[in-house]
Amino acid sequence: MAEFAPSDPDSTEFREGLTSWMAGRLNLSKLAIHGVTAPKSGYSAETMIVDCGPDGKFVLRRESPDPAVYPVQAPGLDVEIEIQWRVMQAVAQHSAVPVAPLIGYEADPEILGAPFFVMGFVDGEVPVENPPYAMAGFFFDASPTQRRQLIERGIGTLAALHELDWQAAGLQWLDVPGEQAGSARQFRLWTEYTQRELDGRAHPVLERGLDWLSDTIPETSPVGLSWGDGRPGNIIWRNFEVACVTDFEAASLAPPEHDLGWWLLFDRWSHEAMGAPRLDGEPTREEQRDRYYELISRDLGDTRWHEAFAAARYAAIVVRVMNRMVARGQMPAEATYWRENQAVDCLAALIDD
Repeated sequence: MAEFAPSDPDSTEFREGLTSWMAGRLNLSKLAIHGVTAPKSGYSAETMIVDCGPDGKFVLRRESPDPAVYPVQAPGLDVEIEIQWRVMQAVAQHSAVPVAPLIGYEADPEILGAPFFVMGFVDGEVPVENPPYAMAGFFFDASPTQRRQLIERGIGTLAALHELDWQAAGLQWLDVPGEQAGSARQFRLWTEYTQRELDGRAHPVLERGLDWLSDTIPETSPVGLSWGDGRPGNIIWRNFEVACVTDFEAASLAPPEHDLGWWLLFDRWSHEAMGAPRLDGEPTREEQRDRYYELISRDLGDTRWHEAFAAARYAAIVVRVMNRMVARGQMPAEATYWRENQAVDCLAALIDD
């Protein structure tokens, strides 16, 4: 992977480079950037809000200088910003699932020190994760009817995304010639990723989970575009309707059950693992699964393997992120969160059920 040295958003170099680039993409002879703010520091990319006054508000996502958070799906696909941009283009052009207005992607690191893309700002609310949305925030404060609507609309968005014809949408670049896309391939990729990140350290629950998953891999369903991180927190909501779907850097070609399992795993993580009671109006996981099956007009059966695989993936991602934080000096090397966390609790509950 190429090494990047992102420029400081407060620097003149950054402002001048971004102003010139955006003016060209927006077809403006003159553009003024009034402010650049960073609402959060994601693990896979920097996110910045760019205020251009009367010319609008935009979101900039720039590649992190660290190696990719997620396993590389195909040779050369190690720039997560590019993956996200290309998938969003396909979704925008070949699906009814709403994404933010796309302004442009820039691969040249000379402009801002790393590849980046810019999209239009979409106003709305996002279910929080810290504390979990079932314990605080607009979802917690909503009425039972509004809570049910939000979850059902989210399931509907998942089903709509899976209707996308990945070949007609030009997503062949996620495929690897000579390898069969499906659950077995994804399991192999994530097992290799997990072993690399553990680097010889013992992780009893995750190791036991991988053994259980290996012994019970289901026959694969037809593959399609897998969102990779489908959950309420990766949707921008307006009046409890889906305004925009975000975060596609974990996209792959996989059976639809992978996304459904991830969605249901995050429901478990947000409730049982966090000690948050299910609020009035919230559908149970069984109701959510059945609603998805109703929307796609077929029953894919039990989702336990896919939920457990989602928990194993999440637990492995925690290891990866904690490794990064230790390397950055943001966490002491002796910290054990990489081994003891809510994702691991979810995995243990699923494989011991």
